[in-house]
Amino acid sequence: MNYEALLSVARKQAEIGAEEGGVPVGAALFDAQGNLLSEGRNRRVQEDDPSIHGETDAFRKAGRQTNYRDKILVTTLAPCWYCSGLIRQFNIGTVVVGESVNFAGHLDWLRDAGVNVIELRDPQCIELMGRFIEQRPDIWNEDIGECDH
Repeated sequence: MNYEALLSVARKQAEIGAEEGGVPVGAALFDAQGNLLSEGRNRRVQEDDPSIHGETDAFRKAGRQTNYRDKILVTTLAPCWYCSGLIRQFNIGTVVVGESVNFAGHLDWLRDAGVNVIELRDPQCIELMGRFIEQRPDIWNEDIGECDH
């Protein structure tokens, strides 16, 4: 499986999110053969909805599936607790992570549940998220639940 090619779909969504002024996290859901089922991006800022993370957007857009164990969820950034919970709840079998440098997420928790986690350490994902965190720490901290209200 060409995971870099799958990541390019999610990365494009992250870039669109950045252009829209949102959190640049993109995701895509694929079947076991690498066929695209859906793609999405973090749209919390754009839609004023804290539940629209990249992974949840792609997951919802894929519609009902009879089995998630054979699905591949690709995300530009290591999943937060919210998105990691979705992965575990629906038993998604493989998660491809563009980067975990800017945010480590909860990859060990996913691995402990039997999820096949593939980290790509993609320089473009690292740079895109690093720039966003530097430019918009207020939105970033709100996104990961570290705001002061």
